[in-house]
Amino acid sequence: QVQLAESGGGSVESGGSLTLSCVSSGHPPHVNYMGWWRQVPGKEREGVAVVGRGDRTYYADSVKGRFTISRQNFNNLKNILTLQMDNLKPEDTAMYYCAADSAQNKRYPFVAADYDYWGQGTQVTVSS
Repeated sequence: QVQLAESGGGSVESGGSLTLSCVSSGHPPHVNYMGWWRQVPGKEREGVAVVGRGDRTYYADSVKGRFTISRQNFNNLKNILTLQMDNLKPEDTAMYYCAADSAQNKRYPFVAADYDYWGQGTQVTVSS
C-alpha cells in the first residue's frame, strides 16, 4: 500500500515563499502521476499541480508562474514530490494534499477521484 507523507506547510506573509514536500513509500506499485491539491472549508478540492509520465507538468491557471512542481524517483522505491510556492497570495491559503496514482495515462490529470493514494495534508496560511 502506497503511503504519502507531506511536510513544509506553515504561515507566511503575502509575497513570501514556502516549499512543500511529499515522500511516498510502500512501493510497488509504481506511481506515474503525483500531484498537489488544496482545499478550503466548504469548497471542493482543487488541483494545483501534477507531474506525470516523462516528468510532464500540469498547473492550475491560478498558480502558473508562481508554483513549481518537481519529483525525484529513487529506483521506484520512493518518490519525493516538491512544490515550490513563490509570490504567495492570501487566496493560496488552504490545506494542501499530496496525491499519487499508478495509471499509465491520464487525459485529465486534475480529476481528484482518479487518484488512489492521498496524504493527510499540510496547512498553508498566507496573510495579507
